[in-house]
Amino acid sequence: MRWTLTVLGTTDLHGNVFNWDYYRDAEYDDGAHDDVGLAKVASVVGAVRAEREGLATLVLDAGDTIEGTLLTTFYARREPITSTGEIHPMARAMNVIGYDAVTLGNHEFNYGLPLLDLWISQLDCPALAANAISEATGEPAYAPYLLKEVRLAENAPAFTVGILGLTNPGTAVWDRGTVAGKLRFEDMVATAAKWVPEMRKAGADLVLVSAHGGDSGTSTLGPGVPNENPTALIAQRVPGIDAILFGHAHAEVVERFHVNEHTGERVLTAEPSKFGQRVSRMDFTLRHTGGRWVVEDKCATMINTNTVEEDPTVLDELKEQHARTVAHTTRVVATSTVEMSAAESRLRPTPILGFVHRVQTDTVRAALADNELPVLSVASPFSRTARFPAGEVCVREIAGLYVYDNALEAVELTGAQVRAYLEYSARYYRTHAPGAPVDPATISVRGRPDFNYDTIDGIDYDIDISRPAGERITRLEHGGAAVAPDARFVVAVNNYRRSGGGAFPGMGGTPLYSAGREIRELLIDWARARGTIDPADFSAANWRLVRDGVPLFA
Repeated sequence: MRWTLTVLGTTDLHGNVFNWDYYRDAEYDDGAHDDVGLAKVASVVGAVRAEREGLATLVLDAGDTIEGTLLTTFYARREPITSTGEIHPMARAMNVIGYDAVTLGNHEFNYGLPLLDLWISQLDCPALAANAISEATGEPAYAPYLLKEVRLAENAPAFTVGILGLTNPGTAVWDRGTVAGKLRFEDMVATAAKWVPEMRKAGADLVLVSAHGGDSGTSTLGPGVPNENPTALIAQRVPGIDAILFGHAHAEVVERFHVNEHTGERVLTAEPSKFGQRVSRMDFTLRHTGGRWVVEDKCATMINTNTVEEDPTVLDELKEQHARTVAHTTRVVATSTVEMSAAESRLRPTPILGFVHRVQTDTVRAALADNELPVLSVASPFSRTARFPAGEVCVREIAGLYVYDNALEAVELTGAQVRAYLEYSARYYRTHAPGAPVDPATISVRGRPDFNYDTIDGIDYDIDISRPAGERITRLEHGGAAVAPDARFVVAVNNYRRSGGGAFPGMGGTPLYSAGREIRELLIDWARARGTIDPADFSAANWRLVRDGVPLFA
């Protein structure tokens, strides 16, 4: 006789509950007509459970849950649950849905361990991370796996599912200030190889891995740090795994099989995009024979959440938290003298990115008043759609300019290190031979994100995109004079970059300044204190894109 098991999976929810864009204060729309949020996921889950008439249906998440929208930022920073005792919105929504297990992603650690621990305690299901090891005990700091007995059907033999959670080792780099000395993050492949046999020995009839790591096999973390995207390697190298739900890459992988090199078994993998836009559905056909369970077939499909309405129970459970967030994000903080846009911030200096530089520079200069070195500022063009209107500027518009929950820090760099930093950043651009047309839409290397292109304020420089990567900074001046290799500067930079995120050179050392203040909040406070945002206060055309010495976007 045969039975079936269905597993539903989400990943990279990034704080999305409502189908709402808090930066625009409007319904979410990405142009492809995708929808987002756990309220949509809840309707998908409810429909599948109804279809299966109470038969075994598990719901899992592969991580990056509590960071990413202004809703979750509000309950982490503005009214933190660690101070108010409020139930975290992602715990509320996931509990309504009835998740069976969640895996910790790297962004779970962004707000510190106390908030993470409180969120975990508020969940009605375990949070898994077998490779996050306590430095104090040498044991997993969180539950490594879950063994769950499920009801396949009336009178079906007992059946146990083992769910192993693996988090991303990049947390040791990206949130070094939070986890250093407290947690270490071990290799995901080696961790799976350790725990899968133990799960089988403990009675798991089916082993699922919920992994917060992509399947490309590539990594941005550099030498000495375990692979960031090892899902395919786990499937190929670790015997005893039936399927892997994975995340981190924000990709849509409907169904992908990998052959295990030890057993020849096909391991099913799936990645359900991001933000709750998709739900992976894995279906297993099972047969009990000779006293053991056999997986006869397995497959995966993808459900688009724009095919359902938002679940009213989730909406009602979180309506007050949503309303408080909207009230905060629509609050006016200043008046802008002109409209400003970030659309061209990767092509030329723009006043709106100059605003970020000015606030960072002012903050670091005030904090290090006794340090007489010149202060430079690093900032990225995170969003091409960010804009300030001429007139009233709200919290949401400033937050839309700085979309990450980064804190401001400062380091000391030499002139040689500043040049190396800029050369590394300038790899963002494709090489353009003299005479060929330059299209702003395709000027960057394919696949290289805008957030890995940094500009530096406080010095003057040219980036010559006719030259090979590593030889593009053809002019580098401070105060009208060429920057000497042994010159010294204080550089304001976000904690992600300073901790090694993106592997930019010169980072990773002990900061001169690190007060834990979020850049987004500094921008809001600076604007509120002055009341007026005027480009005359911070606009400076200090860098140029050139080709063979000729400016491209004057």
